[in-house]
Amino acid sequence: MPEGSTQAPAALGLFRLTWPLFLEILLFMLMGTADTLMLSGVSDDAVSAVGVVNQYMVICIMIMEVISNGAAIVVAQYIGARRTREASRIAALSITLNFLLGITVSAGLLLFGHAILARMNLQGQVLAHARTYMSIVGGFLFLQALINAFSSMIRTYGFTKESMYVSLGMNVVHVLGNSLLIFGHFGAPELGVAGAAISTVMSRAIALAVFIWMLYRVMDVRMVPRDYVTVSREYIRKILQVGIPSALEQFTYHACQTVFLYYVTFLGTVALASRQYAQAISQYIFLFSLAIGIGTSILVGRLVGARRTDDAYSRVLESLKWSVAITVLADVVTILLRKPLVALFTDNADILQLTAQMIVLSLLLESGRSFNLVLVNALRAAGDARFTVYIGFMSMVAMSLPLGYFLVFRMNLGLAGVWLAVSADEWTRGLIFWARWKSRAWERKSLVEPAVEQPAVAALGG
Repeated sequence: MPEGSTQAPAALGLFRLTWPLFLEILLFMLMGTADTLMLSGVSDDAVSAVGVVNQYMVICIMIMEVISNGAAIVVAQYIGARRTREASRIAALSITLNFLLGITVSAGLLLFGHAILARMNLQGQVLAHARTYMSIVGGFLFLQALINAFSSMIRTYGFTKESMYVSLGMNVVHVLGNSLLIFGHFGAPELGVAGAAISTVMSRAIALAVFIWMLYRVMDVRMVPRDYVTVSREYIRKILQVGIPSALEQFTYHACQTVFLYYVTFLGTVALASRQYAQAISQYIFLFSLAIGIGTSILVGRLVGARRTDDAYSRVLESLKWSVAITVLADVVTILLRKPLVALFTDNADILQLTAQMIVLSLLLESGRSFNLVLVNALRAAGDARFTVYIGFMSMVAMSLPLGYFLVFRMNLGLAGVWLAVSADEWTRGLIFWARWKSRAWERKSLVEPAVEQPAVAALGG
């Protein structure tokens, strides 16, 4: 990796950005799957407990991404506009704000985590495991806040491959830590759920140290100490202008998923475990679209900053075609292999059958999600984040939650009712966002003007 230099914009084609993103997201997902697989060797109760806690962890991470998501988009537009000194100042400010927010969230989980879990209809050993995992992982969640800040900046500067290498190392450390601390291999204490939590914290701490070192090596104009403590109202306003709507939209989504999880707790332990296993498998289907969406957003941010809106428009439509096609193909393959895949997690016949049924329904869900993952990221990168919040609230809260309740409890569809309600939401939002992108209303939402008398940004896309 060249020290102190950023890849030429011409080199930032979609494939060059996306394949490391794909592998990085895959490795991140493997960490969660490693927990699920290894904890399934402890008990299905342990898996269910960690699944419930992780639902809250995801919501907290979404809150902490208010700053990192907004800053990444603002920095991308400033880089596109050739205002690199200001881009580095915004990056430093976002790291400081992320740290403060992360500490606040971690403290909140330590103080109120047990009370939250007590209201989730959990009982017995599931509740005990959940409290253990919440205390350890939640208390150190600020590490993930800082990882989000540093890794998003590294990707925004175009170094997605380097970020992927760190994720690989974090994944290896996590799996080794699980092996040692969950089962007590090589003389280590056998800690079960607590071991998985400690391993998660250790791997995040090591990854953060590497990310800090790496960011300073990839920036054209490096951050200086005073940048971390210099508060700019203009920069904060721009970060929050994108970050708050982005976080609200994602928070709404995961809050709705928590409500759906609450529905599932009334369906019994078989449904609860089946939901966790089905999601552990389905996440590998939409990771293709997620990688394409993030890669596209980096390009769109730079193109919009450089006022190349025609290129941004066509780039997103091309990315959308690839996203939908790859997702459908991956989903069909997963459906064909669903029974042996589920058998990797459990030998409980009832759980195996119900999980396999949810994977079949994922064809409807994931094809709709593939629209959202590209178009939502593109609209945010263009500065049109508020629109996604309004539509998200209408579709998720006003439509999918009541629909899910009706399908689960009135139509007695059980877990399938949840899958169908989420599918309806994904397709509704996806089609509306597609119409929004086609309307080109987002062209009026740019956050930055190009630098005066600077050459136009080099060719992007491909």
